[in-house]
Amino acid sequence: MLTTITRDRLAALLAAARGRRVVVVGDAMLDLYLRGDVERISPEAPVPVLRVRERREALGGAANVAQNVLAVGGRCTLVAAVGDDRAGERLHALLASQGGATDALVTVARPTTTKTRLVARSQQLLRFDEEEDADLTGADAAAVLAAIERAVADADAVVLEDYNKGVLLPAVIERTIARARERGVPVVVDPKFRNFFTYRGATVFKPNRRELEQALGAAVRLDDADALPATLARLDVEHLLLTLSEHGMALVSRGGGITRIPTTAREVYDVVGAGDTVTAYLALMLAAGADAREAAIIANYAAGVEVGKLGAATVSADEVLAAWDALHG
Repeated sequence: MLTTITRDRLAALLAAARGRRVVVVGDAMLDLYLRGDVERISPEAPVPVLRVRERREALGGAANVAQNVLAVGGRCTLVAAVGDDRAGERLHALLASQGGATDALVTVARPTTTKTRLVARSQQLLRFDEEEDADLTGADAAAVLAAIERAVADADAVVLEDYNKGVLLPAVIERTIARARERGVPVVVDPKFRNFFTYRGATVFKPNRRELEQALGAAVRLDDADALPATLARLDVEHLLLTLSEHGMALVSRGGGITRIPTTAREVYDVVGAGDTVTAYLALMLAAGADAREAAIIANYAAGVEVGKLGAATVSADEVLAAWDALHG
């Protein structure tokens, strides 16, 4: 099956995506980068001393998917849990500064998930996480469910972005997919292992190879013509999009066989955030009227751009068009 798209069709879908409203439900995070130089070892312990020259905050997790939607010109409402703390305030502010809706951010009785990375000359030395990752319960879970009901009511596409931090408990997953299906809007899932087989009815289910193998408890053989369709049937979703790092993607559709999509990346600098970019583009392209194959091809172009940037980064529509031009000369 063809794994290309014409430039005219690509441009038309990117244009149609502008203004489409995507609801992202999942685990939002605040990423903190401390960058500097290492010139000596600490006299207190055998560890390098980082002299911090730059401190930068960024949106991570489901919030990074949201900012990728916004970067393409879409509208986005993020349904997520944040703490009553400075990190939660900064997440609110960063999302609002990019035009994202913050009214569905639910303040809960736990800290905002924060990942701090110490970086010296582009080399990550250490990452430390501040978080609680048990499933939300009681009033916190009820508040998230209520926010979903409001947000999905006028969505053009829905994303479920799971980092196993406690927001996407089974009741949230099932309610979100049910409401989206009632309205006939596509649902894109970026899963993790905890509730891997709870996403029945989703439009596109997008694990990476390691996640799929971990869930299945067995290696995935791409040369086995029956393996991936059998997995698709077990998941009970419309399309399985398996991301394969430097080997691109494999799209499996009901009755449609397997489509291999080779990577378009010319230089891989940092793979952090590439999955979030793919998820955002899948949702926007489906909302714009693309079929699953077209959405996967365009998301693959976006991923090829993203991995050429440092850290979690956004990819604009113009950059995707430029990537097509570079590949097709």
